[in-house]
Amino acid sequence: MNLNFWILDIAHEVKKEKPQILLWCIDSNNKKVLVIDDTFLPYFYVLPKEKVDIKSLTSKILALSTNITNIELADRKLFGKPVKVLKITFRDPGQAIKLQKIISKLEEIQECYEYDVRYPLRYLIDNQLTPCGWHQTEVEEIKSKNYKVDAIYQVKKTPKPIEEAKIPRLKVLAFDIKCYSKRGLSTKTAADPVITISTATNNGLEKQFIATDYNDKKAIQGFAKFVQEFDPDCIVGYESNIFDWLYLGQRAKNLKIKLDVGRPGEPHTSMYGHVSIAGRANIDLYDFAEDIVDIKVKTLENIAEFLGTKIKPLKVDETKIPELWDDKKLREKLLEQSKNEVKTIIEVSEKLLPFAIQLSNVVGLPLDHVGAAAMGFRVEWYLIRQASLEGELIPSRFEKQYFPYRGAIVLAPKPGIHENVAVVDFSSMYPALMIQKNISPDTFVSEDVGVKSTEVNIAPEVGYKFRKVPDGFYKRVLSDLIKVRRKIKTQLKKLDPKSIEYRILDARQQAIKTTTNAVYGYNAWLGAKFYFKQVGEATAAWGRETITKTIEVAKKLGLQIIYADTDSLFIKYEKPKVEKLIETVREKLELEIELKDIYERIFFTEAKKKYAGLLKDGRIDITGFEVVRGDWAEIAREVQEKVFEIILKEKTPEKAVVYVQEIIQKMQANQIPYEELIIWKTLTKSPEEYEIAAPHVSAAKILLKAGGRLDAGDKIGFVITKGAGRLTDRAKPYSMAKLEDIDTDYYVNNQIIPPAHRILESFGVTEDQFKMVKKQKTLFEFK
Repeated sequence: MNLNFWILDIAHEVKKEKPQILLWCIDSNNKKVLVIDDTFLPYFYVLPKEKVDIKSLTSKILALSTNITNIELADRKLFGKPVKVLKITFRDPGQAIKLQKIISKLEEIQECYEYDVRYPLRYLIDNQLTPCGWHQTEVEEIKSKNYKVDAIYQVKKTPKPIEEAKIPRLKVLAFDIKCYSKRGLSTKTAADPVITISTATNNGLEKQFIATDYNDKKAIQGFAKFVQEFDPDCIVGYESNIFDWLYLGQRAKNLKIKLDVGRPGEPHTSMYGHVSIAGRANIDLYDFAEDIVDIKVKTLENIAEFLGTKIKPLKVDETKIPELWDDKKLREKLLEQSKNEVKTIIEVSEKLLPFAIQLSNVVGLPLDHVGAAAMGFRVEWYLIRQASLEGELIPSRFEKQYFPYRGAIVLAPKPGIHENVAVVDFSSMYPALMIQKNISPDTFVSEDVGVKSTEVNIAPEVGYKFRKVPDGFYKRVLSDLIKVRRKIKTQLKKLDPKSIEYRILDARQQAIKTTTNAVYGYNAWLGAKFYFKQVGEATAAWGRETITKTIEVAKKLGLQIIYADTDSLFIKYEKPKVEKLIETVREKLELEIELKDIYERIFFTEAKKKYAGLLKDGRIDITGFEVVRGDWAEIAREVQEKVFEIILKEKTPEKAVVYVQEIIQKMQANQIPYEELIIWKTLTKSPEEYEIAAPHVSAAKILLKAGGRLDAGDKIGFVITKGAGRLTDRAKPYSMAKLEDIDTDYYVNNQIIPPAHRILESFGVTEDQFKMVKKQKTLFEFK
């Protein structure tokens, strides 16, 4: 029979010394199916040294291991140059690294390639299959009680991709845990109970699993049972990979119970440090929040507001959890907050999942991998797929020495407040330059190769040469991506923005854009397999030349330039002149440039990459000023944001000073909520390993003495209390201090005044002025 199926997850097993691919899928009838293929064997390539006897070498390699099943000569390319390699096929995927190490010791071997490409992903690449994509194959149904699916099939022919735009009706379950701890939480020991596990699904189910006072065994078992009953395709959380799953897993071990939530199986840590669940896509939405540059502080509340969810999350104050739980009359409040939080997570997933699905499909990484993988790895897997199709050997990762090179142009801004400022922005400038100048490792001409100047593009400043023809690997890859994105954008114009088709295609074009723009930076990333510094360095040089020429055009048109950064110009908005600038640049430089934003008002200090602007829709955009480091309390961020709001909306620095004075007075009167004074910092090693004293380490050691268990990676919440001595001596765990213990002078001088002064010093405000009252002046009087 023929089967159409959509790939949700991929894994492998070795049975009777034979590997088999497990494709966890959803078929065209929305049934959960497992497709098994045991016809594919792992392999890697070996590049022999020149003039080596291939027959003799083959015999030598075969004698090294009984795991090897076949060796054959193959034609491949290495950075565009044809090479002859040996393809080593073997039985056990788990032996790839061991085999490579043995073979690479032979004196006839120059290098081994592709031994570190994971077996399941190798299968996808070679057969041109894509996660979150539709495929077809001939299968026969088999019986097994080992897997929790509607049907299991053995493939009779290798699956092939088919054109199908729809996404199956995925069942999504969101979850969030709350733990009882007065000492600080450690995911490694999970000594404290999980008092509630809240769940919500995309079909309206809501359920909470609540501990019996401080006994959480039945709550965790109930949660695992519910997961199996609901049988979700995707499980979503927020920071769930770095906390919830790790804590639940360790807690289950402590209680000697199984956390069986897979199809089947317990959660386990996978290749990018994320948690993998057999047959389901486990997705931490925080991974995708990390990629949204417009969200400066990545809280669930902030991302929900940014995405415009209907539910307004009730922030759960982690510091109050023990207090709320201990008082049975207040427990309902905690449970309601937790329920609200998980409903927010399910709503956020509805906004982000379409993008995650399309990103997975575009780059070729499974859905549970793609969010956890760093941008470099996402780009790399896309390049690996394309290189493999073209017969290119995939280079091995190796340790590289960092050589810095000059980056983009960033002009010093004109400090102060500016009215009516436009931002003109090059659309994908670096990919466009890589295409225009044919910048690629396989077109690079080394210094010892003679070539006519008419045959190459020569990068300004650095002098690197790249052949104009034939088209390089990056030009081909990027041109295809841009072509596909343009086609999608044309399709979008014909669709209703509220339709499902529009949402799917829009998410796809965003995924393509993200991948395209990241290729340039990937080349200079030290972790890159395709590392080629000259590509990144030359692209940056052409980028600097491009922005310099654009500035020259703007000046000739009489436009006032406020600031320039990388591929953007901030200029005084004069509509006819700005339109002429865009037209001239497109014509002369043959690059796309567009009007990106218009700020009603924007504020710059003398520092680069630091500004805050009021957009026409009333939003305030803050760049470079964010108080997000671990040595700042919540009150510092609130003060800074409010000062910006007053400056940009009301244009009265004096009013901002008065606001700060009021906050100081509240601080001194102990009227600031306690939770806003807690400073959170992560331990980079266990407390005992620290040689130099620091406030968070001191707080951690106090927790340890009180019976807490802490290790590297745990977050410590502490406050600075009154008393004599060093700051480190006055740092206390937040759970072991009260509002009246707080050192108000410390918070005034270190958490309130500094973030406000960073902004207001540009208007001549001194730190002393925050502690006195003056009559209000206008912006123009304030000097």
